[in-house]
Amino acid sequence: MIRKLLLLIIVVVITGGAVFWLLSAPSRVDPARLAAVAPGDAKRGESVFWAGGCASCHAAPGASGDARLVLTGGHELVTPFGTFVTPNISPSDKGIGKWSFEDLANAMLAGVSPDGRHYYPAFPYTSYARMQVQDIADLYAYLKTLPPSDNVAADHRLSFPFTVRRGLGLWKRLYLSAAPVLTIAGATDAIKRGQYLVEGPGHCGECHTPRNAIGGLDKTRWLAGAKAPEGKGVVPNITGGEGGIDNWSEKDIAYALESGFTPDFDSLGGSMTDVVLNMAHLDAADRDAIAAYLKAIPAHPNGFPKP
Repeated sequence: MIRKLLLLIIVVVITGGAVFWLLSAPSRVDPARLAAVAPGDAKRGESVFWAGGCASCHAAPGASGDARLVLTGGHELVTPFGTFVTPNISPSDKGIGKWSFEDLANAMLAGVSPDGRHYYPAFPYTSYARMQVQDIADLYAYLKTLPPSDNVAADHRLSFPFTVRRGLGLWKRLYLSAAPVLTIAGATDAIKRGQYLVEGPGHCGECHTPRNAIGGLDKTRWLAGAKAPEGKGVVPNITGGEGGIDNWSEKDIAYALESGFTPDFDSLGGSMTDVVLNMAHLDAADRDAIAAYLKAIPAHPNGFPKP
């Protein structure tokens, strides 16, 4: 009897392990989808670069001016799951100098590395998954024009079970989707463009939306504000709900994204300082589109606990 029970346990463990291995396998982008894009245009890619906020995480900590174009990595993201260290993504052998366009597309759209491992979602591929493949081709062309760096970023500092990347395959099944977050009836072209920028490359929801215990976004409270992903404090509500930006006009929002100044004569601080540096490089029409989208989305009360 004991022998049969042990045999049953072994069978269950082996079966469970096989199911886990199959369900958690990294999944790449369909090669036919990537083959259909035109060669990347570096000039258009520059706009994608700023919309995507690449310099905010991948430039050296404290970098300013042209130094923000040297994507040396090394920025530390301290989270409840451990400390993630951003990698070098400059066109160097220590960065992504040997990457193909397909490698970059799989990283951004599927969260899969060139050697077939899952990336941690501290890299916001759950938002980048909504990007147009052509934009990634253009971004790839632009990244190739930037200065190389031979810096080797430190390893992530994580503890078990977060060291087991394979488990991210199950997490992705819950939270990785290319579908738009919202359906906005009667959306104008400006709102549609703003939706693409906010939900995709801009990855605004990654900070401004509450998360659950396993790090998934609570999309029922989209952009309602959240606990700061690093350290103390909160990230503000940017919907029209109580505590949000209900009193801001579209012009107010667009101007704040360009200048960092709010309509009540304050200035945007914290990580938004870097966001403004990025947004200031966009065409005015794109900042206006972001503002139009934010005024069109459902209002929510603050998504973080009261102090």
